[in-house]
Amino acid sequence: MSSTSGIIKKEVKELLTPAALIPIIIMAVMFGMIGNFIGQVNVTLAEEPVIGLIDQDNSSLSQIAIANISENAEVIYNGTSVEEGLSTVEDSTAMAMIVIPEGFGSDILSNKSGTIEIYWMMKGAGLTDSIPLTTLGFLITNVDQTISTSLMGSNFSISPEVILKPTKISDTTMLKGREMTGISPMTISTVMQSQSTMVPLIIVMVVIMAGSMVITSMGSEKENKTLETLLTLPISRTSIVFGKLIGAAIVGLIMAVLYMIGLGYYMTSFSSSSSIDLAAYGLTLDAVDFILIGISLFLALFAALALCMILGIFTKNYKASQMMTMPVTFLALIPMFITMFSDFETLPAAGQVLIFAIPFSHPMIAMQSLMFGNTGLVLAGIAYEALFCIVAMFIAVTLFKKDILLTGKIKSAERRSAFPIASMIAGMLRKR
Repeated sequence: MSSTSGIIKKEVKELLTPAALIPIIIMAVMFGMIGNFIGQVNVTLAEEPVIGLIDQDNSSLSQIAIANISENAEVIYNGTSVEEGLSTVEDSTAMAMIVIPEGFGSDILSNKSGTIEIYWMMKGAGLTDSIPLTTLGFLITNVDQTISTSLMGSNFSISPEVILKPTKISDTTMLKGREMTGISPMTISTVMQSQSTMVPLIIVMVVIMAGSMVITSMGSEKENKTLETLLTLPISRTSIVFGKLIGAAIVGLIMAVLYMIGLGYYMTSFSSSSSIDLAAYGLTLDAVDFILIGISLFLALFAALALCMILGIFTKNYKASQMMTMPVTFLALIPMFITMFSDFETLPAAGQVLIFAIPFSHPMIAMQSLMFGNTGLVLAGIAYEALFCIVAMFIAVTLFKKDILLTGKIKSAERRSAFPIASMIAGMLRKR
């Protein structure tokens, strides 16, 4: 039994490593975030919709519709002025303003569907911003059923088609200062989701490919002893770091250029096949916007390369380098999943800080931010990415001058010099 238990301990110790645990922990956190997102959506769907309500018809059928809506929703404005109602609703948490225009009742009694005008208050272009609006669709369906029941019991000669579908919807979506007449929030969300799904996915693929090249290169050089040969040459280690980073950055720049060319074709084909003309509402990108996106992407790639250079210093061989790419991979996956579901501007403050702190997230949110005129956020992201790259390069140069480059371990003396406060605390604990 003792020999068996020894083998078990050995196998557990070899298999249960940080490299094996960290991916599982990160995946658990990501699943928890997705579950929390779904839970919040379900809570929102269960709540009564907050709306504004205007009756300009004052007919018996419009009063039936108003009574039904008021019974199943929280009404924060009930008047006759569309301008006043929009002003009230826009400054609140309301999701829409419903207007029953003049002639609603007479149209139905004349065998025509009555029009219900809905001004949708769409806070953001993410999936989480459009799903709660579907609750209002159920509310309108309930209004249809109530009016249908009333028409069946009346003496008016109404066609079966109108009885089954007595109302029709006229949509106007208010999104970030833009009024989009004739377009529903779900249509806008579908169009925007096509972009927010593909763009982050491609960026993650580029970051992972570029990062894995740097780490595996470091692992191969250590395994083949070519790194030791390189260090014996009369070249400063700072020059070696900059040479490796600049070489990798050139590859990253080529990837960024190819990405921008592909994105340009994607946007052109996407606009031509889209169900709505985004350019008609100012939702388009010009040459300057594409340049800003390219700069943001290049800096994100350079940040990934610098991080991978630091991780590559800790690798001992090619096999170990395969696992070291995971931290960068998950750092790229987190903003990808969040931006696929949510609009950055509608995220809570903690979520915005998290996304902004990850350098790979900025090219993911840049395109949508530029389309809605939020150039300041993109410029701030570029400045942060540049600062992140400088800090990461400084750390890489510092580590390159240590023995950890060859050993993969930090000596106690180096640890004390690099982390003096942590070393002092550890010394105090050992004395106790």
